[in-house]
Amino acid sequence: MSRFRGIILEGYSNAGKTSVLKSLKQLQACDEAERSVIILSEHYSQVLYKVNDELKWLSREEHLRLLNERVMMLKKLNNWAREISQSSPRSKGLFFILERFHLNHRVAFSHHISDEIKQLEAELFGMGARCTLLTVSSNNIERRISSRNPDEWVGKTTKEMKVACDLLLEQQQEYRNQAENSIIPTIEINTDDKDWESYAKQIYFLN
Repeated sequence: MSRFRGIILEGYSNAGKTSVLKSLKQLQACDEAERSVIILSEHYSQVLYKVNDELKWLSREEHLRLLNERVMMLKKLNNWAREISQSSPRSKGLFFILERFHLNHRVAFSHHISDEIKQLEAELFGMGARCTLLTVSSNNIERRISSRNPDEWVGKTTKEMKVACDLLLEQQQEYRNQAENSIIPTIEINTDDKDWESYAKQIYFLN
C-alpha cells in the first residue's frame, strides 16, 4: 500500500528554513526509495509575498483558500499514486515538503483561529504530515539577522536592531504557542550552529 507522508518547515525569518530546505532536498535526492516527491517553498504558501516588488498581505480567507488548494493538489496526486501502485510495485505514494504553512497562518491570524484552519490541520495530519519549528537563541539573534543581509543594516542604529531582535523573539514564542495548539506533531530545532545537514537528517529520518 502506498504511504502518504510529509514534512512542514516553520519558523520566523532568519531561523534557517531556506538553508534546511536546501539540505533536505540534497538528502532526499540520495534516497532511492522515495520516487514521488513534491517540494513547495514558502513562495507557494506564505501569507506575505511580493507582487511586482510590492508586498501583498493575504487576508485570512485568501490564505485559507490558498492552503486548501495546495492540500487538495497533494491529495489528488497521492490518489493517483495509489491508483497506479498495483502496476508499479515500487511506488510508495507521495512524499512532500512544505515551507511556511499552517503555523504561518496561525501566527498571522492569531486573533482569529478558525475551525477552517483546524480542519486543514486534520487533513494534513491524515496525510502523515510532521512539523519542524526552527528557532534561534536570544544571544544569537543579532548576529543571525545582520549576517543574512549585511547591506540592510549598514548605518542602522542600535535601537533599530533591538526592535528587529525583539520582534523575532516575540514571533518565535508565538510560533511555539500555536504549535502546542495544533494537532500536527511538532519538534523544535535550534539552528544557532548552522549545521544544516545535521538538522536535515534529524528531520528527514524522524519523519
